[in-house]
Amino acid sequence: MATDSWVNETLYPAWGQRFMVKRELARVQSDFQDIVIFESYSHGRVMLLDGVTQITEGDEFAYQEMITHVPLLAHGEAKNVLIIGAGDGGVLKRVLQHKGVERAVMVEIDGEVIRLCKEFLPDIAGDAWTNPRADVIVGDGIDYVRTAPDASFDVIIVDSTDPIGVGEVLFTDEFYANCARILTERGLVVNQCGVPFMQADELAETSVRRAKFIPNVGAYVAAVPTYVGGFMTLGFAAKQPGLASVPVETIRARADAAGVTGLTQYWTPEIHTGAFNLPPYIAKHLPK
Repeated sequence: MATDSWVNETLYPAWGQRFMVKRELARVQSDFQDIVIFESYSHGRVMLLDGVTQITEGDEFAYQEMITHVPLLAHGEAKNVLIIGAGDGGVLKRVLQHKGVERAVMVEIDGEVIRLCKEFLPDIAGDAWTNPRADVIVGDGIDYVRTAPDASFDVIIVDSTDPIGVGEVLFTDEFYANCARILTERGLVVNQCGVPFMQADELAETSVRRAKFIPNVGAYVAAVPTYVGGFMTLGFAAKQPGLASVPVETIRARADAAGVTGLTQYWTPEIHTGAFNLPPYIAKHLPK
């Protein structure tokens, strides 16, 4: 990848985006995927996995805040949080911003992602890697949930790639069955479900799978500029009804108590509650 050359994302064969490369920082073929990190002119540093944009310094806050603060504040009393994937450390950082969280376990299958993000994208995670409440494991998320004790987590956040290649096992019945088993009585799981304008099957199929094991299934949206195609959906499945419709003033009070008020660039209590109001073109893909 030459300096001042264009890199084209390869997610969709007939549509995409491109970045002009200021300089390439890393190119590694790990045991699992091709990892490229470069400095762009428009979005700061960018990481691609197998040619697909995963994170940019410019807009990472939108996705990271919404996949983290929404489930934790919807729950309201989360003490033990499991993160699957999220090797850049941005979700871990946001989870640890919540004062009530006692333990955040992060399981990332590709240690090279963690290593390269520590070196080339250090601001994404900040000091989360060394936080005493964090337990970072290089390992397979499906193996971890298979062996974790019953009712050991209040919230599970699945920040995986799309259901192809290394991320495919995180969209299976077995995975969601074990998620249900290791969640506490009021527990919930959130996972990325793609951009439904282009990936509607991902939301539809994962929603049906989650509903087999966790009764209250829905989704909410976030607008992330570099996840092209409009809204990104985040699947939401809770053991207790009503967690997707907590009143805005309750969410505001919980955010104040958690210590996250004033730390966000995208998430607000109003954005939180509004994000569950889905456009019909997205809502039609959820179980009736």
